[in-house]
Amino acid sequence: MRPAPRWLKIGLLTLAGALLLWQGWYLGWVLWWKWVNPETTSFQSQRLSEARQKNPKAELKRVWVPYEKISIQLKRAVIAAEDDKFVDHEGFDWEGIQRAIEKNQKKGKVVAGGSTITQQLAKNLLLSPTKSVMRKAEEAIITVWIELLWDKRRILEVYLNVVEWGNGLFGAEAAARRYYGISAAQLGAEQAAQLAVMLPAPRRYERNPNSAYLTGRARLIAGRMPHAEVPR
Repeated sequence: MRPAPRWLKIGLLTLAGALLLWQGWYLGWVLWWKWVNPETTSFQSQRLSEARQKNPKAELKRVWVPYEKISIQLKRAVIAAEDDKFVDHEGFDWEGIQRAIEKNQKKGKVVAGGSTITQQLAKNLLLSPTKSVMRKAEEAIITVWIELLWDKRRILEVYLNVVEWGNGLFGAEAAARRYYGISAAQLGAEQAAQLAVMLPAPRRYERNPNSAYLTGRARLIAGRMPHAEVPR
């Protein structure tokens, strides 16, 4: 067998080096955010760019609050609605993924996802919302790093502060003030459940946050909340 051409070896080594540097860049941010609160995220930057195409002066509404100043009811509601095995899994809910696959196959289209809170956070922090095999692979790698380097309390704290809750609206504090005129610390069980059920499509649901569909979903989530395990 003839040896590979020198140019091919150099090309492969260059590609491998570039991939390592790229992954190192992501890993560096994950390490940094273990202790330092993100000033912005990839997802927020994209939303701001979209908004400024229509209004150059557009700004996002976001207020960071520490974990202990977010209502435990909201923590329970989000876990019950988005990821009921959050404290137990290591970033991936394999049973949830299998259920989503089966549901999508039955419907013949994508109607359900199996992403955990950690996976959603990985995407929001560093990636784009576009769906592709490459993006999902990158999301999986970042998810593993977050789970290895952060504790569950930090994961939930960052998630609740950066997740989208409406058009240009990010984080629990901004959402609580927008929809209820109170702080995130003051949210009750019913309010928390209503906010949690908006998360899959907040920009759509914000048009009618008290719709019959959301109210019904919120009742279901409220029933699950007492059983939701929350990081302390």
